[in-house]
Amino acid sequence: MSDGARGGTSCRSGSPRDNDRAFDSVLSREETGMSSKDKGKFAGKHPRGTVPDEKIAIHLRGQIMEGGIPCAAAFAIAGRLGITPQEVGVTIDLLEAPIDECQLGLFGYGKVKKKVKAAENVPPALHDAIRESLVEGRLPCRSAWDLAEKSAVSRMDIAAACETLGIRISRCQLGSF
Repeated sequence: MSDGARGGTSCRSGSPRDNDRAFDSVLSREETGMSSKDKGKFAGKHPRGTVPDEKIAIHLRGQIMEGGIPCAAAFAIAGRLGITPQEVGVTIDLLEAPIDECQLGLFGYGKVKKKVKAAENVPPALHDAIRESLVEGRLPCRSAWDLAEKSAVSRMDIAAACETLGIRISRCQLGSF
């Protein structure tokens, strides 16, 4: 069990299936209707008594810029500490910091908010790969990352394809949406 979940629930586990169950136990900002304008309320989506993991918090505090932390920095911290992005996301929420510069281009780009634009066209093979990866009609963030790597395109290209296809991306790995 991670120190980040003292008094609450842990998001760290051994298998992807366990990670899905842990993910489902934490409400996303989308499920709670939260966004960066709800700063000061992010901790409310976690069980009462959940406290920040101080080891993670120390790393986050060094990366928070203008009140938020870039998505890429949060993932770098998870990699450095050998923990899941979900664990970092819980601590980000408990610190009441918004996540900025989503690597899929979906949020956190200042006044513009969303950076990704619809693709002009979506190759049939990519279209099929996206459709095959849908869960309840949406593409999980992790699947978008995996498709980008497998298809040798950028993560934002996958998000742009989803925009064109009218597919929403769900289950942010950091728990933002």
